[in-house]
Amino acid sequence: MPNPDIHDRARDRNDAKVFGGHRPASAATPRPNVRLESPSNPRVKDVVKLRQRSHRDKMGLMLVEGYRELKRALDNGYRPRTVFACPELFMGVHEPELLRRAREAGAEIAECTRIVFEKMSARDRPDGLLATGPQVTGTLRDLRLPENALVIVAEAIEKPGNLGTILRSADAAGADALVLCDRCTDLNNPNVVRASIGTLFSIPVAEATTGEAIAFFAERGFTILAASPHAHAFHTQIDLRGPTAIVVGSEQYGLTDAWMESPHVKPVRIPMLGQCDSLNVAAATTILLFEAQRQRLVGHEDRVPPPAAHETHDGAISAPEFGSEK
Repeated sequence: MPNPDIHDRARDRNDAKVFGGHRPASAATPRPNVRLESPSNPRVKDVVKLRQRSHRDKMGLMLVEGYRELKRALDNGYRPRTVFACPELFMGVHEPELLRRAREAGAEIAECTRIVFEKMSARDRPDGLLATGPQVTGTLRDLRLPENALVIVAEAIEKPGNLGTILRSADAAGADALVLCDRCTDLNNPNVVRASIGTLFSIPVAEATTGEAIAFFAERGFTILAASPHAHAFHTQIDLRGPTAIVVGSEQYGLTDAWMESPHVKPVRIPMLGQCDSLNVAAATTILLFEAQRQRLVGHEDRVPPPAAHETHDGAISAPEFGSEK
């Protein structure tokens, strides 16, 4: 998937070379509101506790770690409460600008020593940025869907990585919303944020029961597609150009009977020619999403943005040529 931030990240490395590895004065980190130097500081311990769902729900907070994740959050209007920054771990020169944007959005800036930041971080190679902020929540009533909306409905997804990947694919395919039904995985889990590379903040998300979701889409005339290895129709045989809800479920148990027995739902399967009869739920969702996108783009290819620039081995930026091999 093209990375919209690659221009910035590659420029970061080029700028660092120009300045001998030192950031120019104009890129100085904004003056912090507070500096944390001890790993035993109660604020550090509170951040670490936010890895636990019970503490996140109690505090109404979530963690957003990483440059890309924080940038996408800010790009989509998210307002972090506190941004913890360790300049020693920064990987480029655009982090100070991101901190200025966070401060303008009302965030407190807390500068940390390396040892403090590494205690708070859940990553093997942290990049020096971690934020806390309000949890992402929503209901069906909050959704504002366009005329021919494309929506993903995920029922009882167990793994945060799968949910994050579904969000990433939904963003790439231009989906209009994600509806979580009877969730098993916490939407605000840090691993969801990470696997989605911040697209959690670009896709409207609503939570509902399965019954509420079926009624919502049926009342609005949606084509409701339920992925099942037992279906007779292929996903490519259904018209997905109108309002469409693509429903996926647990890898272990599949979708519940409420979906499979509803007269409003069309079961479909992805043609499979090997010994396996099912795919990883995130992979299956991606295939279904891009079939819907393919159908919708016929005759409208001009809607697709031009190819993203890519980074060469020496850190330079160049645009890919048509027909070139990678």
